[in-house]
Amino acid sequence: MPVRQLSANEPWPVLTKSSLYPALAGHQQSWLGAICRGLKHKPFVLTHQTADGPVDGILPLAFIQGRLFGEFLVSLPYINTGGVWATTDHAARELVSAACQLADELDVRFLELRHEIPVAHQLLTVNREDKVHMRLDLPSSEQELDKSFKSKLRSQLKKSQEHELSIQWGQHALLSKFYKVFAINMRDLGTPVFSRKLFEQVLNAFPENSEVCVVSQGTRAIAAGLLIHLPGERTEVPSASSLRSYNWTGANMWMYRHMLGRAIERGSPIFDFGRSSEGSGTFKFKAQWGAKPYPAVWQYYVRKGKAEDLRPGNESNQKLIRIWQKLPVALSRLIGPSIVRGIP
Repeated sequence: MPVRQLSANEPWPVLTKSSLYPALAGHQQSWLGAICRGLKHKPFVLTHQTADGPVDGILPLAFIQGRLFGEFLVSLPYINTGGVWATTDHAARELVSAACQLADELDVRFLELRHEIPVAHQLLTVNREDKVHMRLDLPSSEQELDKSFKSKLRSQLKKSQEHELSIQWGQHALLSKFYKVFAINMRDLGTPVFSRKLFEQVLNAFPENSEVCVVSQGTRAIAAGLLIHLPGERTEVPSASSLRSYNWTGANMWMYRHMLGRAIERGSPIFDFGRSSEGSGTFKFKAQWGAKPYPAVWQYYVRKGKAEDLRPGNESNQKLIRIWQKLPVALSRLIGPSIVRGIP
């Protein structure tokens, strides 16, 4: 089988956009490194190459090990994309076969591939398509952006300006403010919080193309986001949060309007809002800006249990969520990172 495993520091081949299985944000080499350093996962990179030909397929993978939930092989955790990049169906299937073999060797519960076009393979027996990517095609100017908004959205943005909000842009200097807002919001959602180290590693991995946005009222940070600008491709927001107790200020709306403006300023043609369930509150929030849904196809090679076992909608997980929401924020920050790093 013409599949080989790259070493951790070996440079990846150039991935063309117009391939059969297109290059996604998760196919940036910087993402795999940042995620594995920040969450203490082991990286694997599989490539496919025909005899005397160029590399025509690549599959980055993170090996997740946790005491509570077991082991998993994921492409890629934390972000919503990864999976197979390939120029042919043959290369895609060969990469999946190699990944399944690796999953067997590592004895994981399941292999999870987060791509947008499904790969036809006999071992990928579970498909998850209950969510969509929400993306907005950006105009060339902020004036055009504002004109595209419906009257209700314009009214909400105007109202948020009455609350004396301020905004800051930066990187590591703003990380403490960002992380404080993020940790409180994750606790309120009932979700263990990622470690601060993950976000430090993301900023380090994208030194020219990452930034933190913080919205404050007075001296209090009440909303914050992390942006990654991929030149000529898109701006994505892998993490954004706002404090529920300040919802009345419209800080989240105000922040997103400024993040959209920042993306236009950086020349991004697309703003990626991330994944949402169709019809959900987050779906409607993103759609009001003009974002459209795009397919998100997650495929699984399940070896133990069920792929649904760790989903938030599972009844046993709902009980854990309700318990977590009652924890003091300081305690959630202390124990959350060691738990969430083991969840794919």
